[in-house]
Amino acid sequence: MATIVGIKFKHTGKIYYFDPTGKNYRKGSGVIVETARGVEYGTVVIEKKEVADDKIVQPLKPILRPASADDEAKVKKNEERVPEALKIATEKSKARGLDMKFIDAEYTFDGSKIIFYFTAASRIDFRELVKDMAAALHNRIELRQIGIRDETRLIGGIAPCGRVCCCAAGVADFKKSSIKMAKTQGLSLNPSKISGLCGRLMCCLEYENNHYSETFKKMPKVGSEVTTPDGKATVVSNNMLKMLVKTKFEASDGSLSYKEYNLSDIKVKNANNIADIDDSADDSEIKELLDD
Repeated sequence: MATIVGIKFKHTGKIYYFDPTGKNYRKGSGVIVETARGVEYGTVVIEKKEVADDKIVQPLKPILRPASADDEAKVKKNEERVPEALKIATEKSKARGLDMKFIDAEYTFDGSKIIFYFTAASRIDFRELVKDMAAALHNRIELRQIGIRDETRLIGGIAPCGRVCCCAAGVADFKKSSIKMAKTQGLSLNPSKISGLCGRLMCCLEYENNHYSETFKKMPKVGSEVTTPDGKATVVSNNMLKMLVKTKFEASDGSLSYKEYNLSDIKVKNANNIADIDDSADDSEIKELLDD
């Protein structure tokens, strides 16, 4: 076991482990650490605890010290310089006729370098642009082209569910969502219903997929015949969260009635009536959601 403190940096949802060197750091406090980029400011998101050795990458780098009032002031000053840096970057890119959109920027802790994040429809040759920006900003410049999902993570926003977008709220890594997951969960395959603000499949499709995949195998197939406490009926829909099956009864006069039953109260006629997932080809509009 190793004792760690979890640290997060501004432009990443990933949590990095550092050695607290025997000290206690409160969640939400600022700390100064050494990273591959040099000395950086980070925020404690996991207080000191022990984790298994196979969960960390050795050797753990130590936390150098708690952030002082001067450190906090330096970070704030760097953040205040970002809007002007973005304005200059946009002006310089337009002057060179480059089709690129600057999303955000950050100064390294010591202020010696500015990292710009941008999106573009294709690869951009920005070598001359970097020279222009370095001359105007008097700093070392680094440009990073990001995808549309990363853009949403940096900008943030409110997702269709009414909560902050998962990617902006702290998702460490983007995981692959698929149309098959949406089918398993019984969701509409209307692109507007299963895509996030970025226009790609919603990240949350992956979170509960294990539960839905296991539950789906237990549910009767829609349209199949089942035996209920009130007789034989046809399955209309399944509620996989409440484990309920909605059925349809047809009377001799042709009238219809509907009733829900707990899954445990019905009997499936045969194994072929257990729900399966339609893996038929997705239409072109759906496929666009899969492109990262």
